[in-house]
Amino acid sequence: MKGTPETQAEGAGDGRSARKRQAILAAATDVFLRDGYLGTSMDEIAALSGVSKQTVYKHFSSKEALFIEIVTSMTNETGDAVHNEMPDIAGGDLARYLESYAYLQLSIVLTPRVMQLRRLVIGEVARFPELAQVLYERGPQRALGILSSMFERLAERGQLEIGDPRIAAEHFNWLVMSGPLNRAMLLGDEAIPKPAELRRYAAEGVRVFLAAYGTAR
Repeated sequence: MKGTPETQAEGAGDGRSARKRQAILAAATDVFLRDGYLGTSMDEIAALSGVSKQTVYKHFSSKEALFIEIVTSMTNETGDAVHNEMPDIAGGDLARYLESYAYLQLSIVLTPRVMQLRRLVIGEVARFPELAQVLYERGPQRALGILSSMFERLAERGQLEIGDPRIAAEHFNWLVMSGPLNRAMLLGDEAIPKPAELRRYAAEGVRVFLAAYGTAR
């Protein structure tokens, strides 16, 4: 059924509204990441997204609400990209699986936009402490929870020797992430390692991790 002209018009209107919302979010993300919270103008966001300022406020009640939406959605998308792309390990080469996981995490997190977002949220932590909490809970804390569960299952199967899965997850995360993440956060986007170097970090981090927690050590 095609529906009545009224319902067809309503559906078309919903589609236009959704497209406008996405255009606003895309433009606002670019401006916030480039200029920071205080330097961002709703007038510029409206101009870049091709809508009126009134339309921007129709979708987002304030600059603060728009900023919160961007931080939340970008953090969720980054976490989903890491964790939804890796299947659960069901056997095979444990070291190779962990290296693939580590490299995926590095390559998705260590991008200019994600680094810019992290710097922006840290810079605004006094103004928006709840956003730092969102970034932590849906970023690092989520990753540690997933790693903890995975390591617990691997220990139950006899593939790892682990006393505290949460501590093991923290060890794994920082063996892999700490060096390149700190450089990129403090030295800027130019300091983000190239893929070959990220693969080396992943491999070396896994090697050290398995030397501590592997059953063949």
